[in-house]
Amino acid sequence: MRVGLQIPNFTWPGGAERIGPTLAEIARTADANGFAHVGVMDHFFQIRGLGPPENEMLEAYAALGFIAANTTRAKIFAVVTGAVYRHPGVLAKTITTLDVLSGGRAILGIGAAWNEYEARALGIPFPPLAERFERLEETLQICLRMWGADESPYAGKHYRLERPLNSPQSLSRPHPPIMIGGSGERKTLRLVAKYAQMCNLFATPDLAHKLEVLRRHCEKEGRDYDAIEKTALFTFDVREDGGNAREVVAHLRSLARLGTVIGGVRDVWKIKPLEVIGREIIPSVADL
Repeated sequence: MRVGLQIPNFTWPGGAERIGPTLAEIARTADANGFAHVGVMDHFFQIRGLGPPENEMLEAYAALGFIAANTTRAKIFAVVTGAVYRHPGVLAKTITTLDVLSGGRAILGIGAAWNEYEARALGIPFPPLAERFERLEETLQICLRMWGADESPYAGKHYRLERPLNSPQSLSRPHPPIMIGGSGERKTLRLVAKYAQMCNLFATPDLAHKLEVLRRHCEKEGRDYDAIEKTALFTFDVREDGGNAREVVAHLRSLARLGTVIGGVRDVWKIKPLEVIGREIIPSVADL
């Protein structure tokens, strides 16, 4: 099992002027301590459950470029990009740019988007769910066409591209891995089986059922289920003294069917919890 870091909160001591230095230290520490991934949410406002909308929130891809410059080995991604927030051709260029500048470390994490409040607040069109899934699938098709150097016109229901040129091409071959987030059994997991190299689920009691649904979709699509990396969101609360480390390891061992857990770390700005995870958690679950 691999461990990835998600950074969902930028409300740290010191205010706005300390966000950059703190984020740089978090990224460098995670990279040096064995985290396989470093990611951020693709939100413009803080989300419910983590704080009020007015709390600090960075734009995902500007933040990921900064994180890439402060790391050398961890994969970099948004957990996950809202498909309707960016035009597909621009998104393909954005991921390609991140991949080239990071030395081939970009992942496209993407989903149908759910936060209507922030979209409406900023004037971003937010169509009904069925259309958002249509746009998600067209976005995946466009990204794959551009990464495959196919410049022929694309004509979908929602997007039309006259020449989907992508230069330079991504360093990751055949393309940056695609991770689709969400656990919807009829649409999301079907798209995982059809297009993705990774899925992102929730570590809930129905996880085994969701994976079995994914397996059935893979059979229908002719995909190798075992070739898709299974990831799930997790929350790490190890305390600065590592007092919860054994409990966290035990919980992760119960999720051994996963290949990767991607976790927010409580009090990540204190840095010490990242060092504890690198020393006591990551080595203990590497054999799962």
